[in-house]
Amino acid sequence: MTHICNLNAQEAEERMFKFYQMKYIFQILDKMRCLRKRSTVSFLGVLVVFLLFMNVFIEDSYVLEGDKQLIRETSTHQLNSERYVHTFKDLSNFSGTINVTYRYLAATPLQRKRYLTIGLSSVKRKKGNYLLETIKSIFEQSSYEELKEISVVVHLADFNSSWRDAMVQDITQKFAHHIIAGRLMVIHAPEEYYPVLDGLKRNYNDPEDRVRFRSKQNVDYAFLLNFCANTSDYYVMLEDDVRCSRNFLTAIKKVIASLEGTYWVTLEFSKLGYIGKLYHSHDLPRLAHFLLMFYQEMPCDWLLTHFRGLLAQKNVIRFKPSLFQHMGYYSSYKGTENKLKDDDFEEESFDIPDNPPASLYTNMNVFENYEASKAYSSVDEYFWGKPPSTGDTFVIVFENPIKIKKIKVNTGTEDRQNDILHHGALDVGEKLIFSKQIRQCETYLRLGEFKNGNFEMSDVNQKIPFDIHCMRICVTKTQKEWLIIRSISIWTS
Repeated sequence: MTHICNLNAQEAEERMFKFYQMKYIFQILDKMRCLRKRSTVSFLGVLVVFLLFMNVFIEDSYVLEGDKQLIRETSTHQLNSERYVHTFKDLSNFSGTINVTYRYLAATPLQRKRYLTIGLSSVKRKKGNYLLETIKSIFEQSSYEELKEISVVVHLADFNSSWRDAMVQDITQKFAHHIIAGRLMVIHAPEEYYPVLDGLKRNYNDPEDRVRFRSKQNVDYAFLLNFCANTSDYYVMLEDDVRCSRNFLTAIKKVIASLEGTYWVTLEFSKLGYIGKLYHSHDLPRLAHFLLMFYQEMPCDWLLTHFRGLLAQKNVIRFKPSLFQHMGYYSSYKGTENKLKDDDFEEESFDIPDNPPASLYTNMNVFENYEASKAYSSVDEYFWGKPPSTGDTFVIVFENPIKIKKIKVNTGTEDRQNDILHHGALDVGEKLIFSKQIRQCETYLRLGEFKNGNFEMSDVNQKIPFDIHCMRICVTKTQKEWLIIRSISIWTS
């Protein structure tokens, strides 16, 4: 009693506010309990979920009360990742899935966890429908062995039940064998689980229907991610109007293997929208909660950039060529024209190099942070050095001797077409020796000369009688131009 008397007016007001918050939550809980009479989820479980969301309660039930300033800044698309990284880590206990009772529209129980889940969310379009073609492309561009390692989850997110029924009928007719095999599931999250979608903030001066569309899309994706959290090791998001590269799964697996031991949150296999974005499945619950928290603030692809930064991946990790291509002509928003294409997409003969583990050295004058290792990375980076002189070298020393099937080295870029290796040669070496500064090979054999700044040779293993421990790029004539080594690609036999 004494403690209560000592409360100042502000503290008393705050306590009264919290009391009414709790009263409001319990009223909702009572309604939710009625809605879930046939659900296997206990009332206690629902209570835990709602108390969790109390920690992030503001005007729309998904935002931290203590972070109103953060919300105001996100509305101007200026969410500072470093400033709020600790705040977001406090939310990292959102590792549990969101309590949603999904409707299974077409599905066979998943017998085992797969390597990759491919998620798509689709709504009724005013013009065009590309969903069936997208599903067809996923399966047709995958080999029999690859099909064993993937599952496809389609979230029919439109509230129009007639459209959903028609789409389910088309999907089951065309892809029945994939549904029976457990490779394809079609789900729907009921409208009752969605937050308020009308009267939302008009950030960026978007019209109300645009705000509703993109806000609902964020929730559609959140519920899809939530469903897929335990279906596989990795997850890739596609849109419902996408064409796939042949054997895209094999390419993705090769990239993931090359990044073993490297921290990453998102890998990008397309530069467009929410296409070809890959995640660890264990990050999906947090991403789902994140999209729900800020569902009305901005479009999903902007939110994804912030999510990546808040989990301490500062730079985009994007791979070329792209594995997925946008093929739709009409947007799902009001049927407007959308002719966006990914000019880095290659549908046929996509072959990511193996690039086995190696150390890289050069005696060239490196510009800023464009170090040697960036030429050997699968990411869109490169080595950049000041004008090289005769006798300068760029050396790759492999951790273990290898048999090489193919070598490809490209110099220069589209923006700097003259920063190529004008006069150079490529050697391979054996018998590794150690010096105080670098590791090096004792003997080298010349494979050939660079032509127009590039070097490419196939069937190397048939031309070289030994296992290769080193590869060396030699400058054979001084040049006045700077040198960019854009990519070094090695395929092993």
